Amino acid sequence: MKATIEGVRIAGVRAVVPRQRHSFVEEPGIFTPEEARKLHAGIGVYERRVLPRPYCASDMCRAAAEGLLEQLGWEPSSVDVLIFVSQDVDYVLPVTAAVLQRHLGLPTSAACFDVTLGCSGFVYGVWMAARLLAGTAKRALVLCGDNSTRWLHPEDKATLPLFGDAGSATALEIDPGASPIHVSLGTDGGGAKHIFVKAGGKRDCLIPTDPPRSEAEMTRLYRDARLHLNGAEVFTFTLRAVPGLLKEAMADAGVTVGDLDYVVPHQANKMMLDHIRKKIGADPVKYIIDMEKYGNTSSASVPLALCSRLGAELAEGRKKLLLAGFGVGWSWGTILTDIGPIPAPTVVDLPEDYPVMEV
Repeated sequence: MKATIEGVRIAGVRAVVPRQRHSFVEEPGIFTPEEARKLHAGIGVYERRVLPRPYCASDMCRAAAEGLLEQLGWEPSSVDVLIFVSQDVDYVLPVTAAVLQRHLGLPTSAACFDVTLGCSGFVYGVWMAARLLAGTAKRALVLCGDNSTRWLHPEDKATLPLFGDAGSATALEIDPGASPIHVSLGTDGGGAKHIFVKAGGKRDCLIPTDPPRSEAEMTRLYRDARLHLNGAEVFTFTLRAVPGLLKEAMADAGVTVGDLDYVVPHQANKMMLDHIRKKIGADPVKYIIDMEKYGNTSSASVPLALCSRLGAELAEGRKKLLLAGFGVGWSWGTILTDIGPIPAPTVVDLPEDYPVMEV
């Protein structure tokens, strides 16, 4: 699906990460020191941030939203739409967006809802918010965040060194002079089983049963409630689909890779991202890989990269950006638009004494 949205701009971006760091290079754990060094060279992750309990992704997103509202000088009452994009909702019921609405002080007239997407979630969230703003709403917040580290099996060498936790807030508002937002989206459920948490929903439920489950069944559920990632299939899908997706997005917007100031892809894996860059012919200086300190942060990875690497430049003036998300689902999407000048996007640590959000 493709769309071009007029009269809406991205007004600000902010990211929040946990204070707690972990590096398998410094503390190899289940890896040998040599394995850890090779992993760092291949996937591009030296350390990642790990969110401690009882915090959730929503707490990081809430902190990001509070900071962004203050930075923009927006009153919470002026926000018409809140979209929480995460695979890590606080509760089965209610939607986490409803809890965020109350804690952020948004008006009860605001439309607030959750979107359970991961790697492509930022693109989908911005698209939905921009579409809503093209109607009667004036301002929107898109909160993207995941605490993927809680899905990981403590002995899974494929996922442990890759994933980190982060939250983000992106503000959009009506602006008749805004550059067009070119969006392209797609889905192929044939890849659903390759990035998969099987247990936890109603299909394979974790709710206790009467009579109690057997020890063998409990062991299976423990395993199936963790993230399964088929690295070979993910790599194949990415190299097959993503370079063409990016080229098509540029063609649809009438630009070449040389016209772009920056390409900011989902921060999936350094080796994969390097292959994509070569296939689309992007200048390494204009192609953002920002996994060294944070790892793969799922739905937050694109806004986190904007804040981490492009904050000063987006504050100085307008930049033409191609943003891309791709992965779990399979699901993918791109945004090609101009951003800036906006208040400098920043990455901040979640305050040590930040209050946990509760219903």
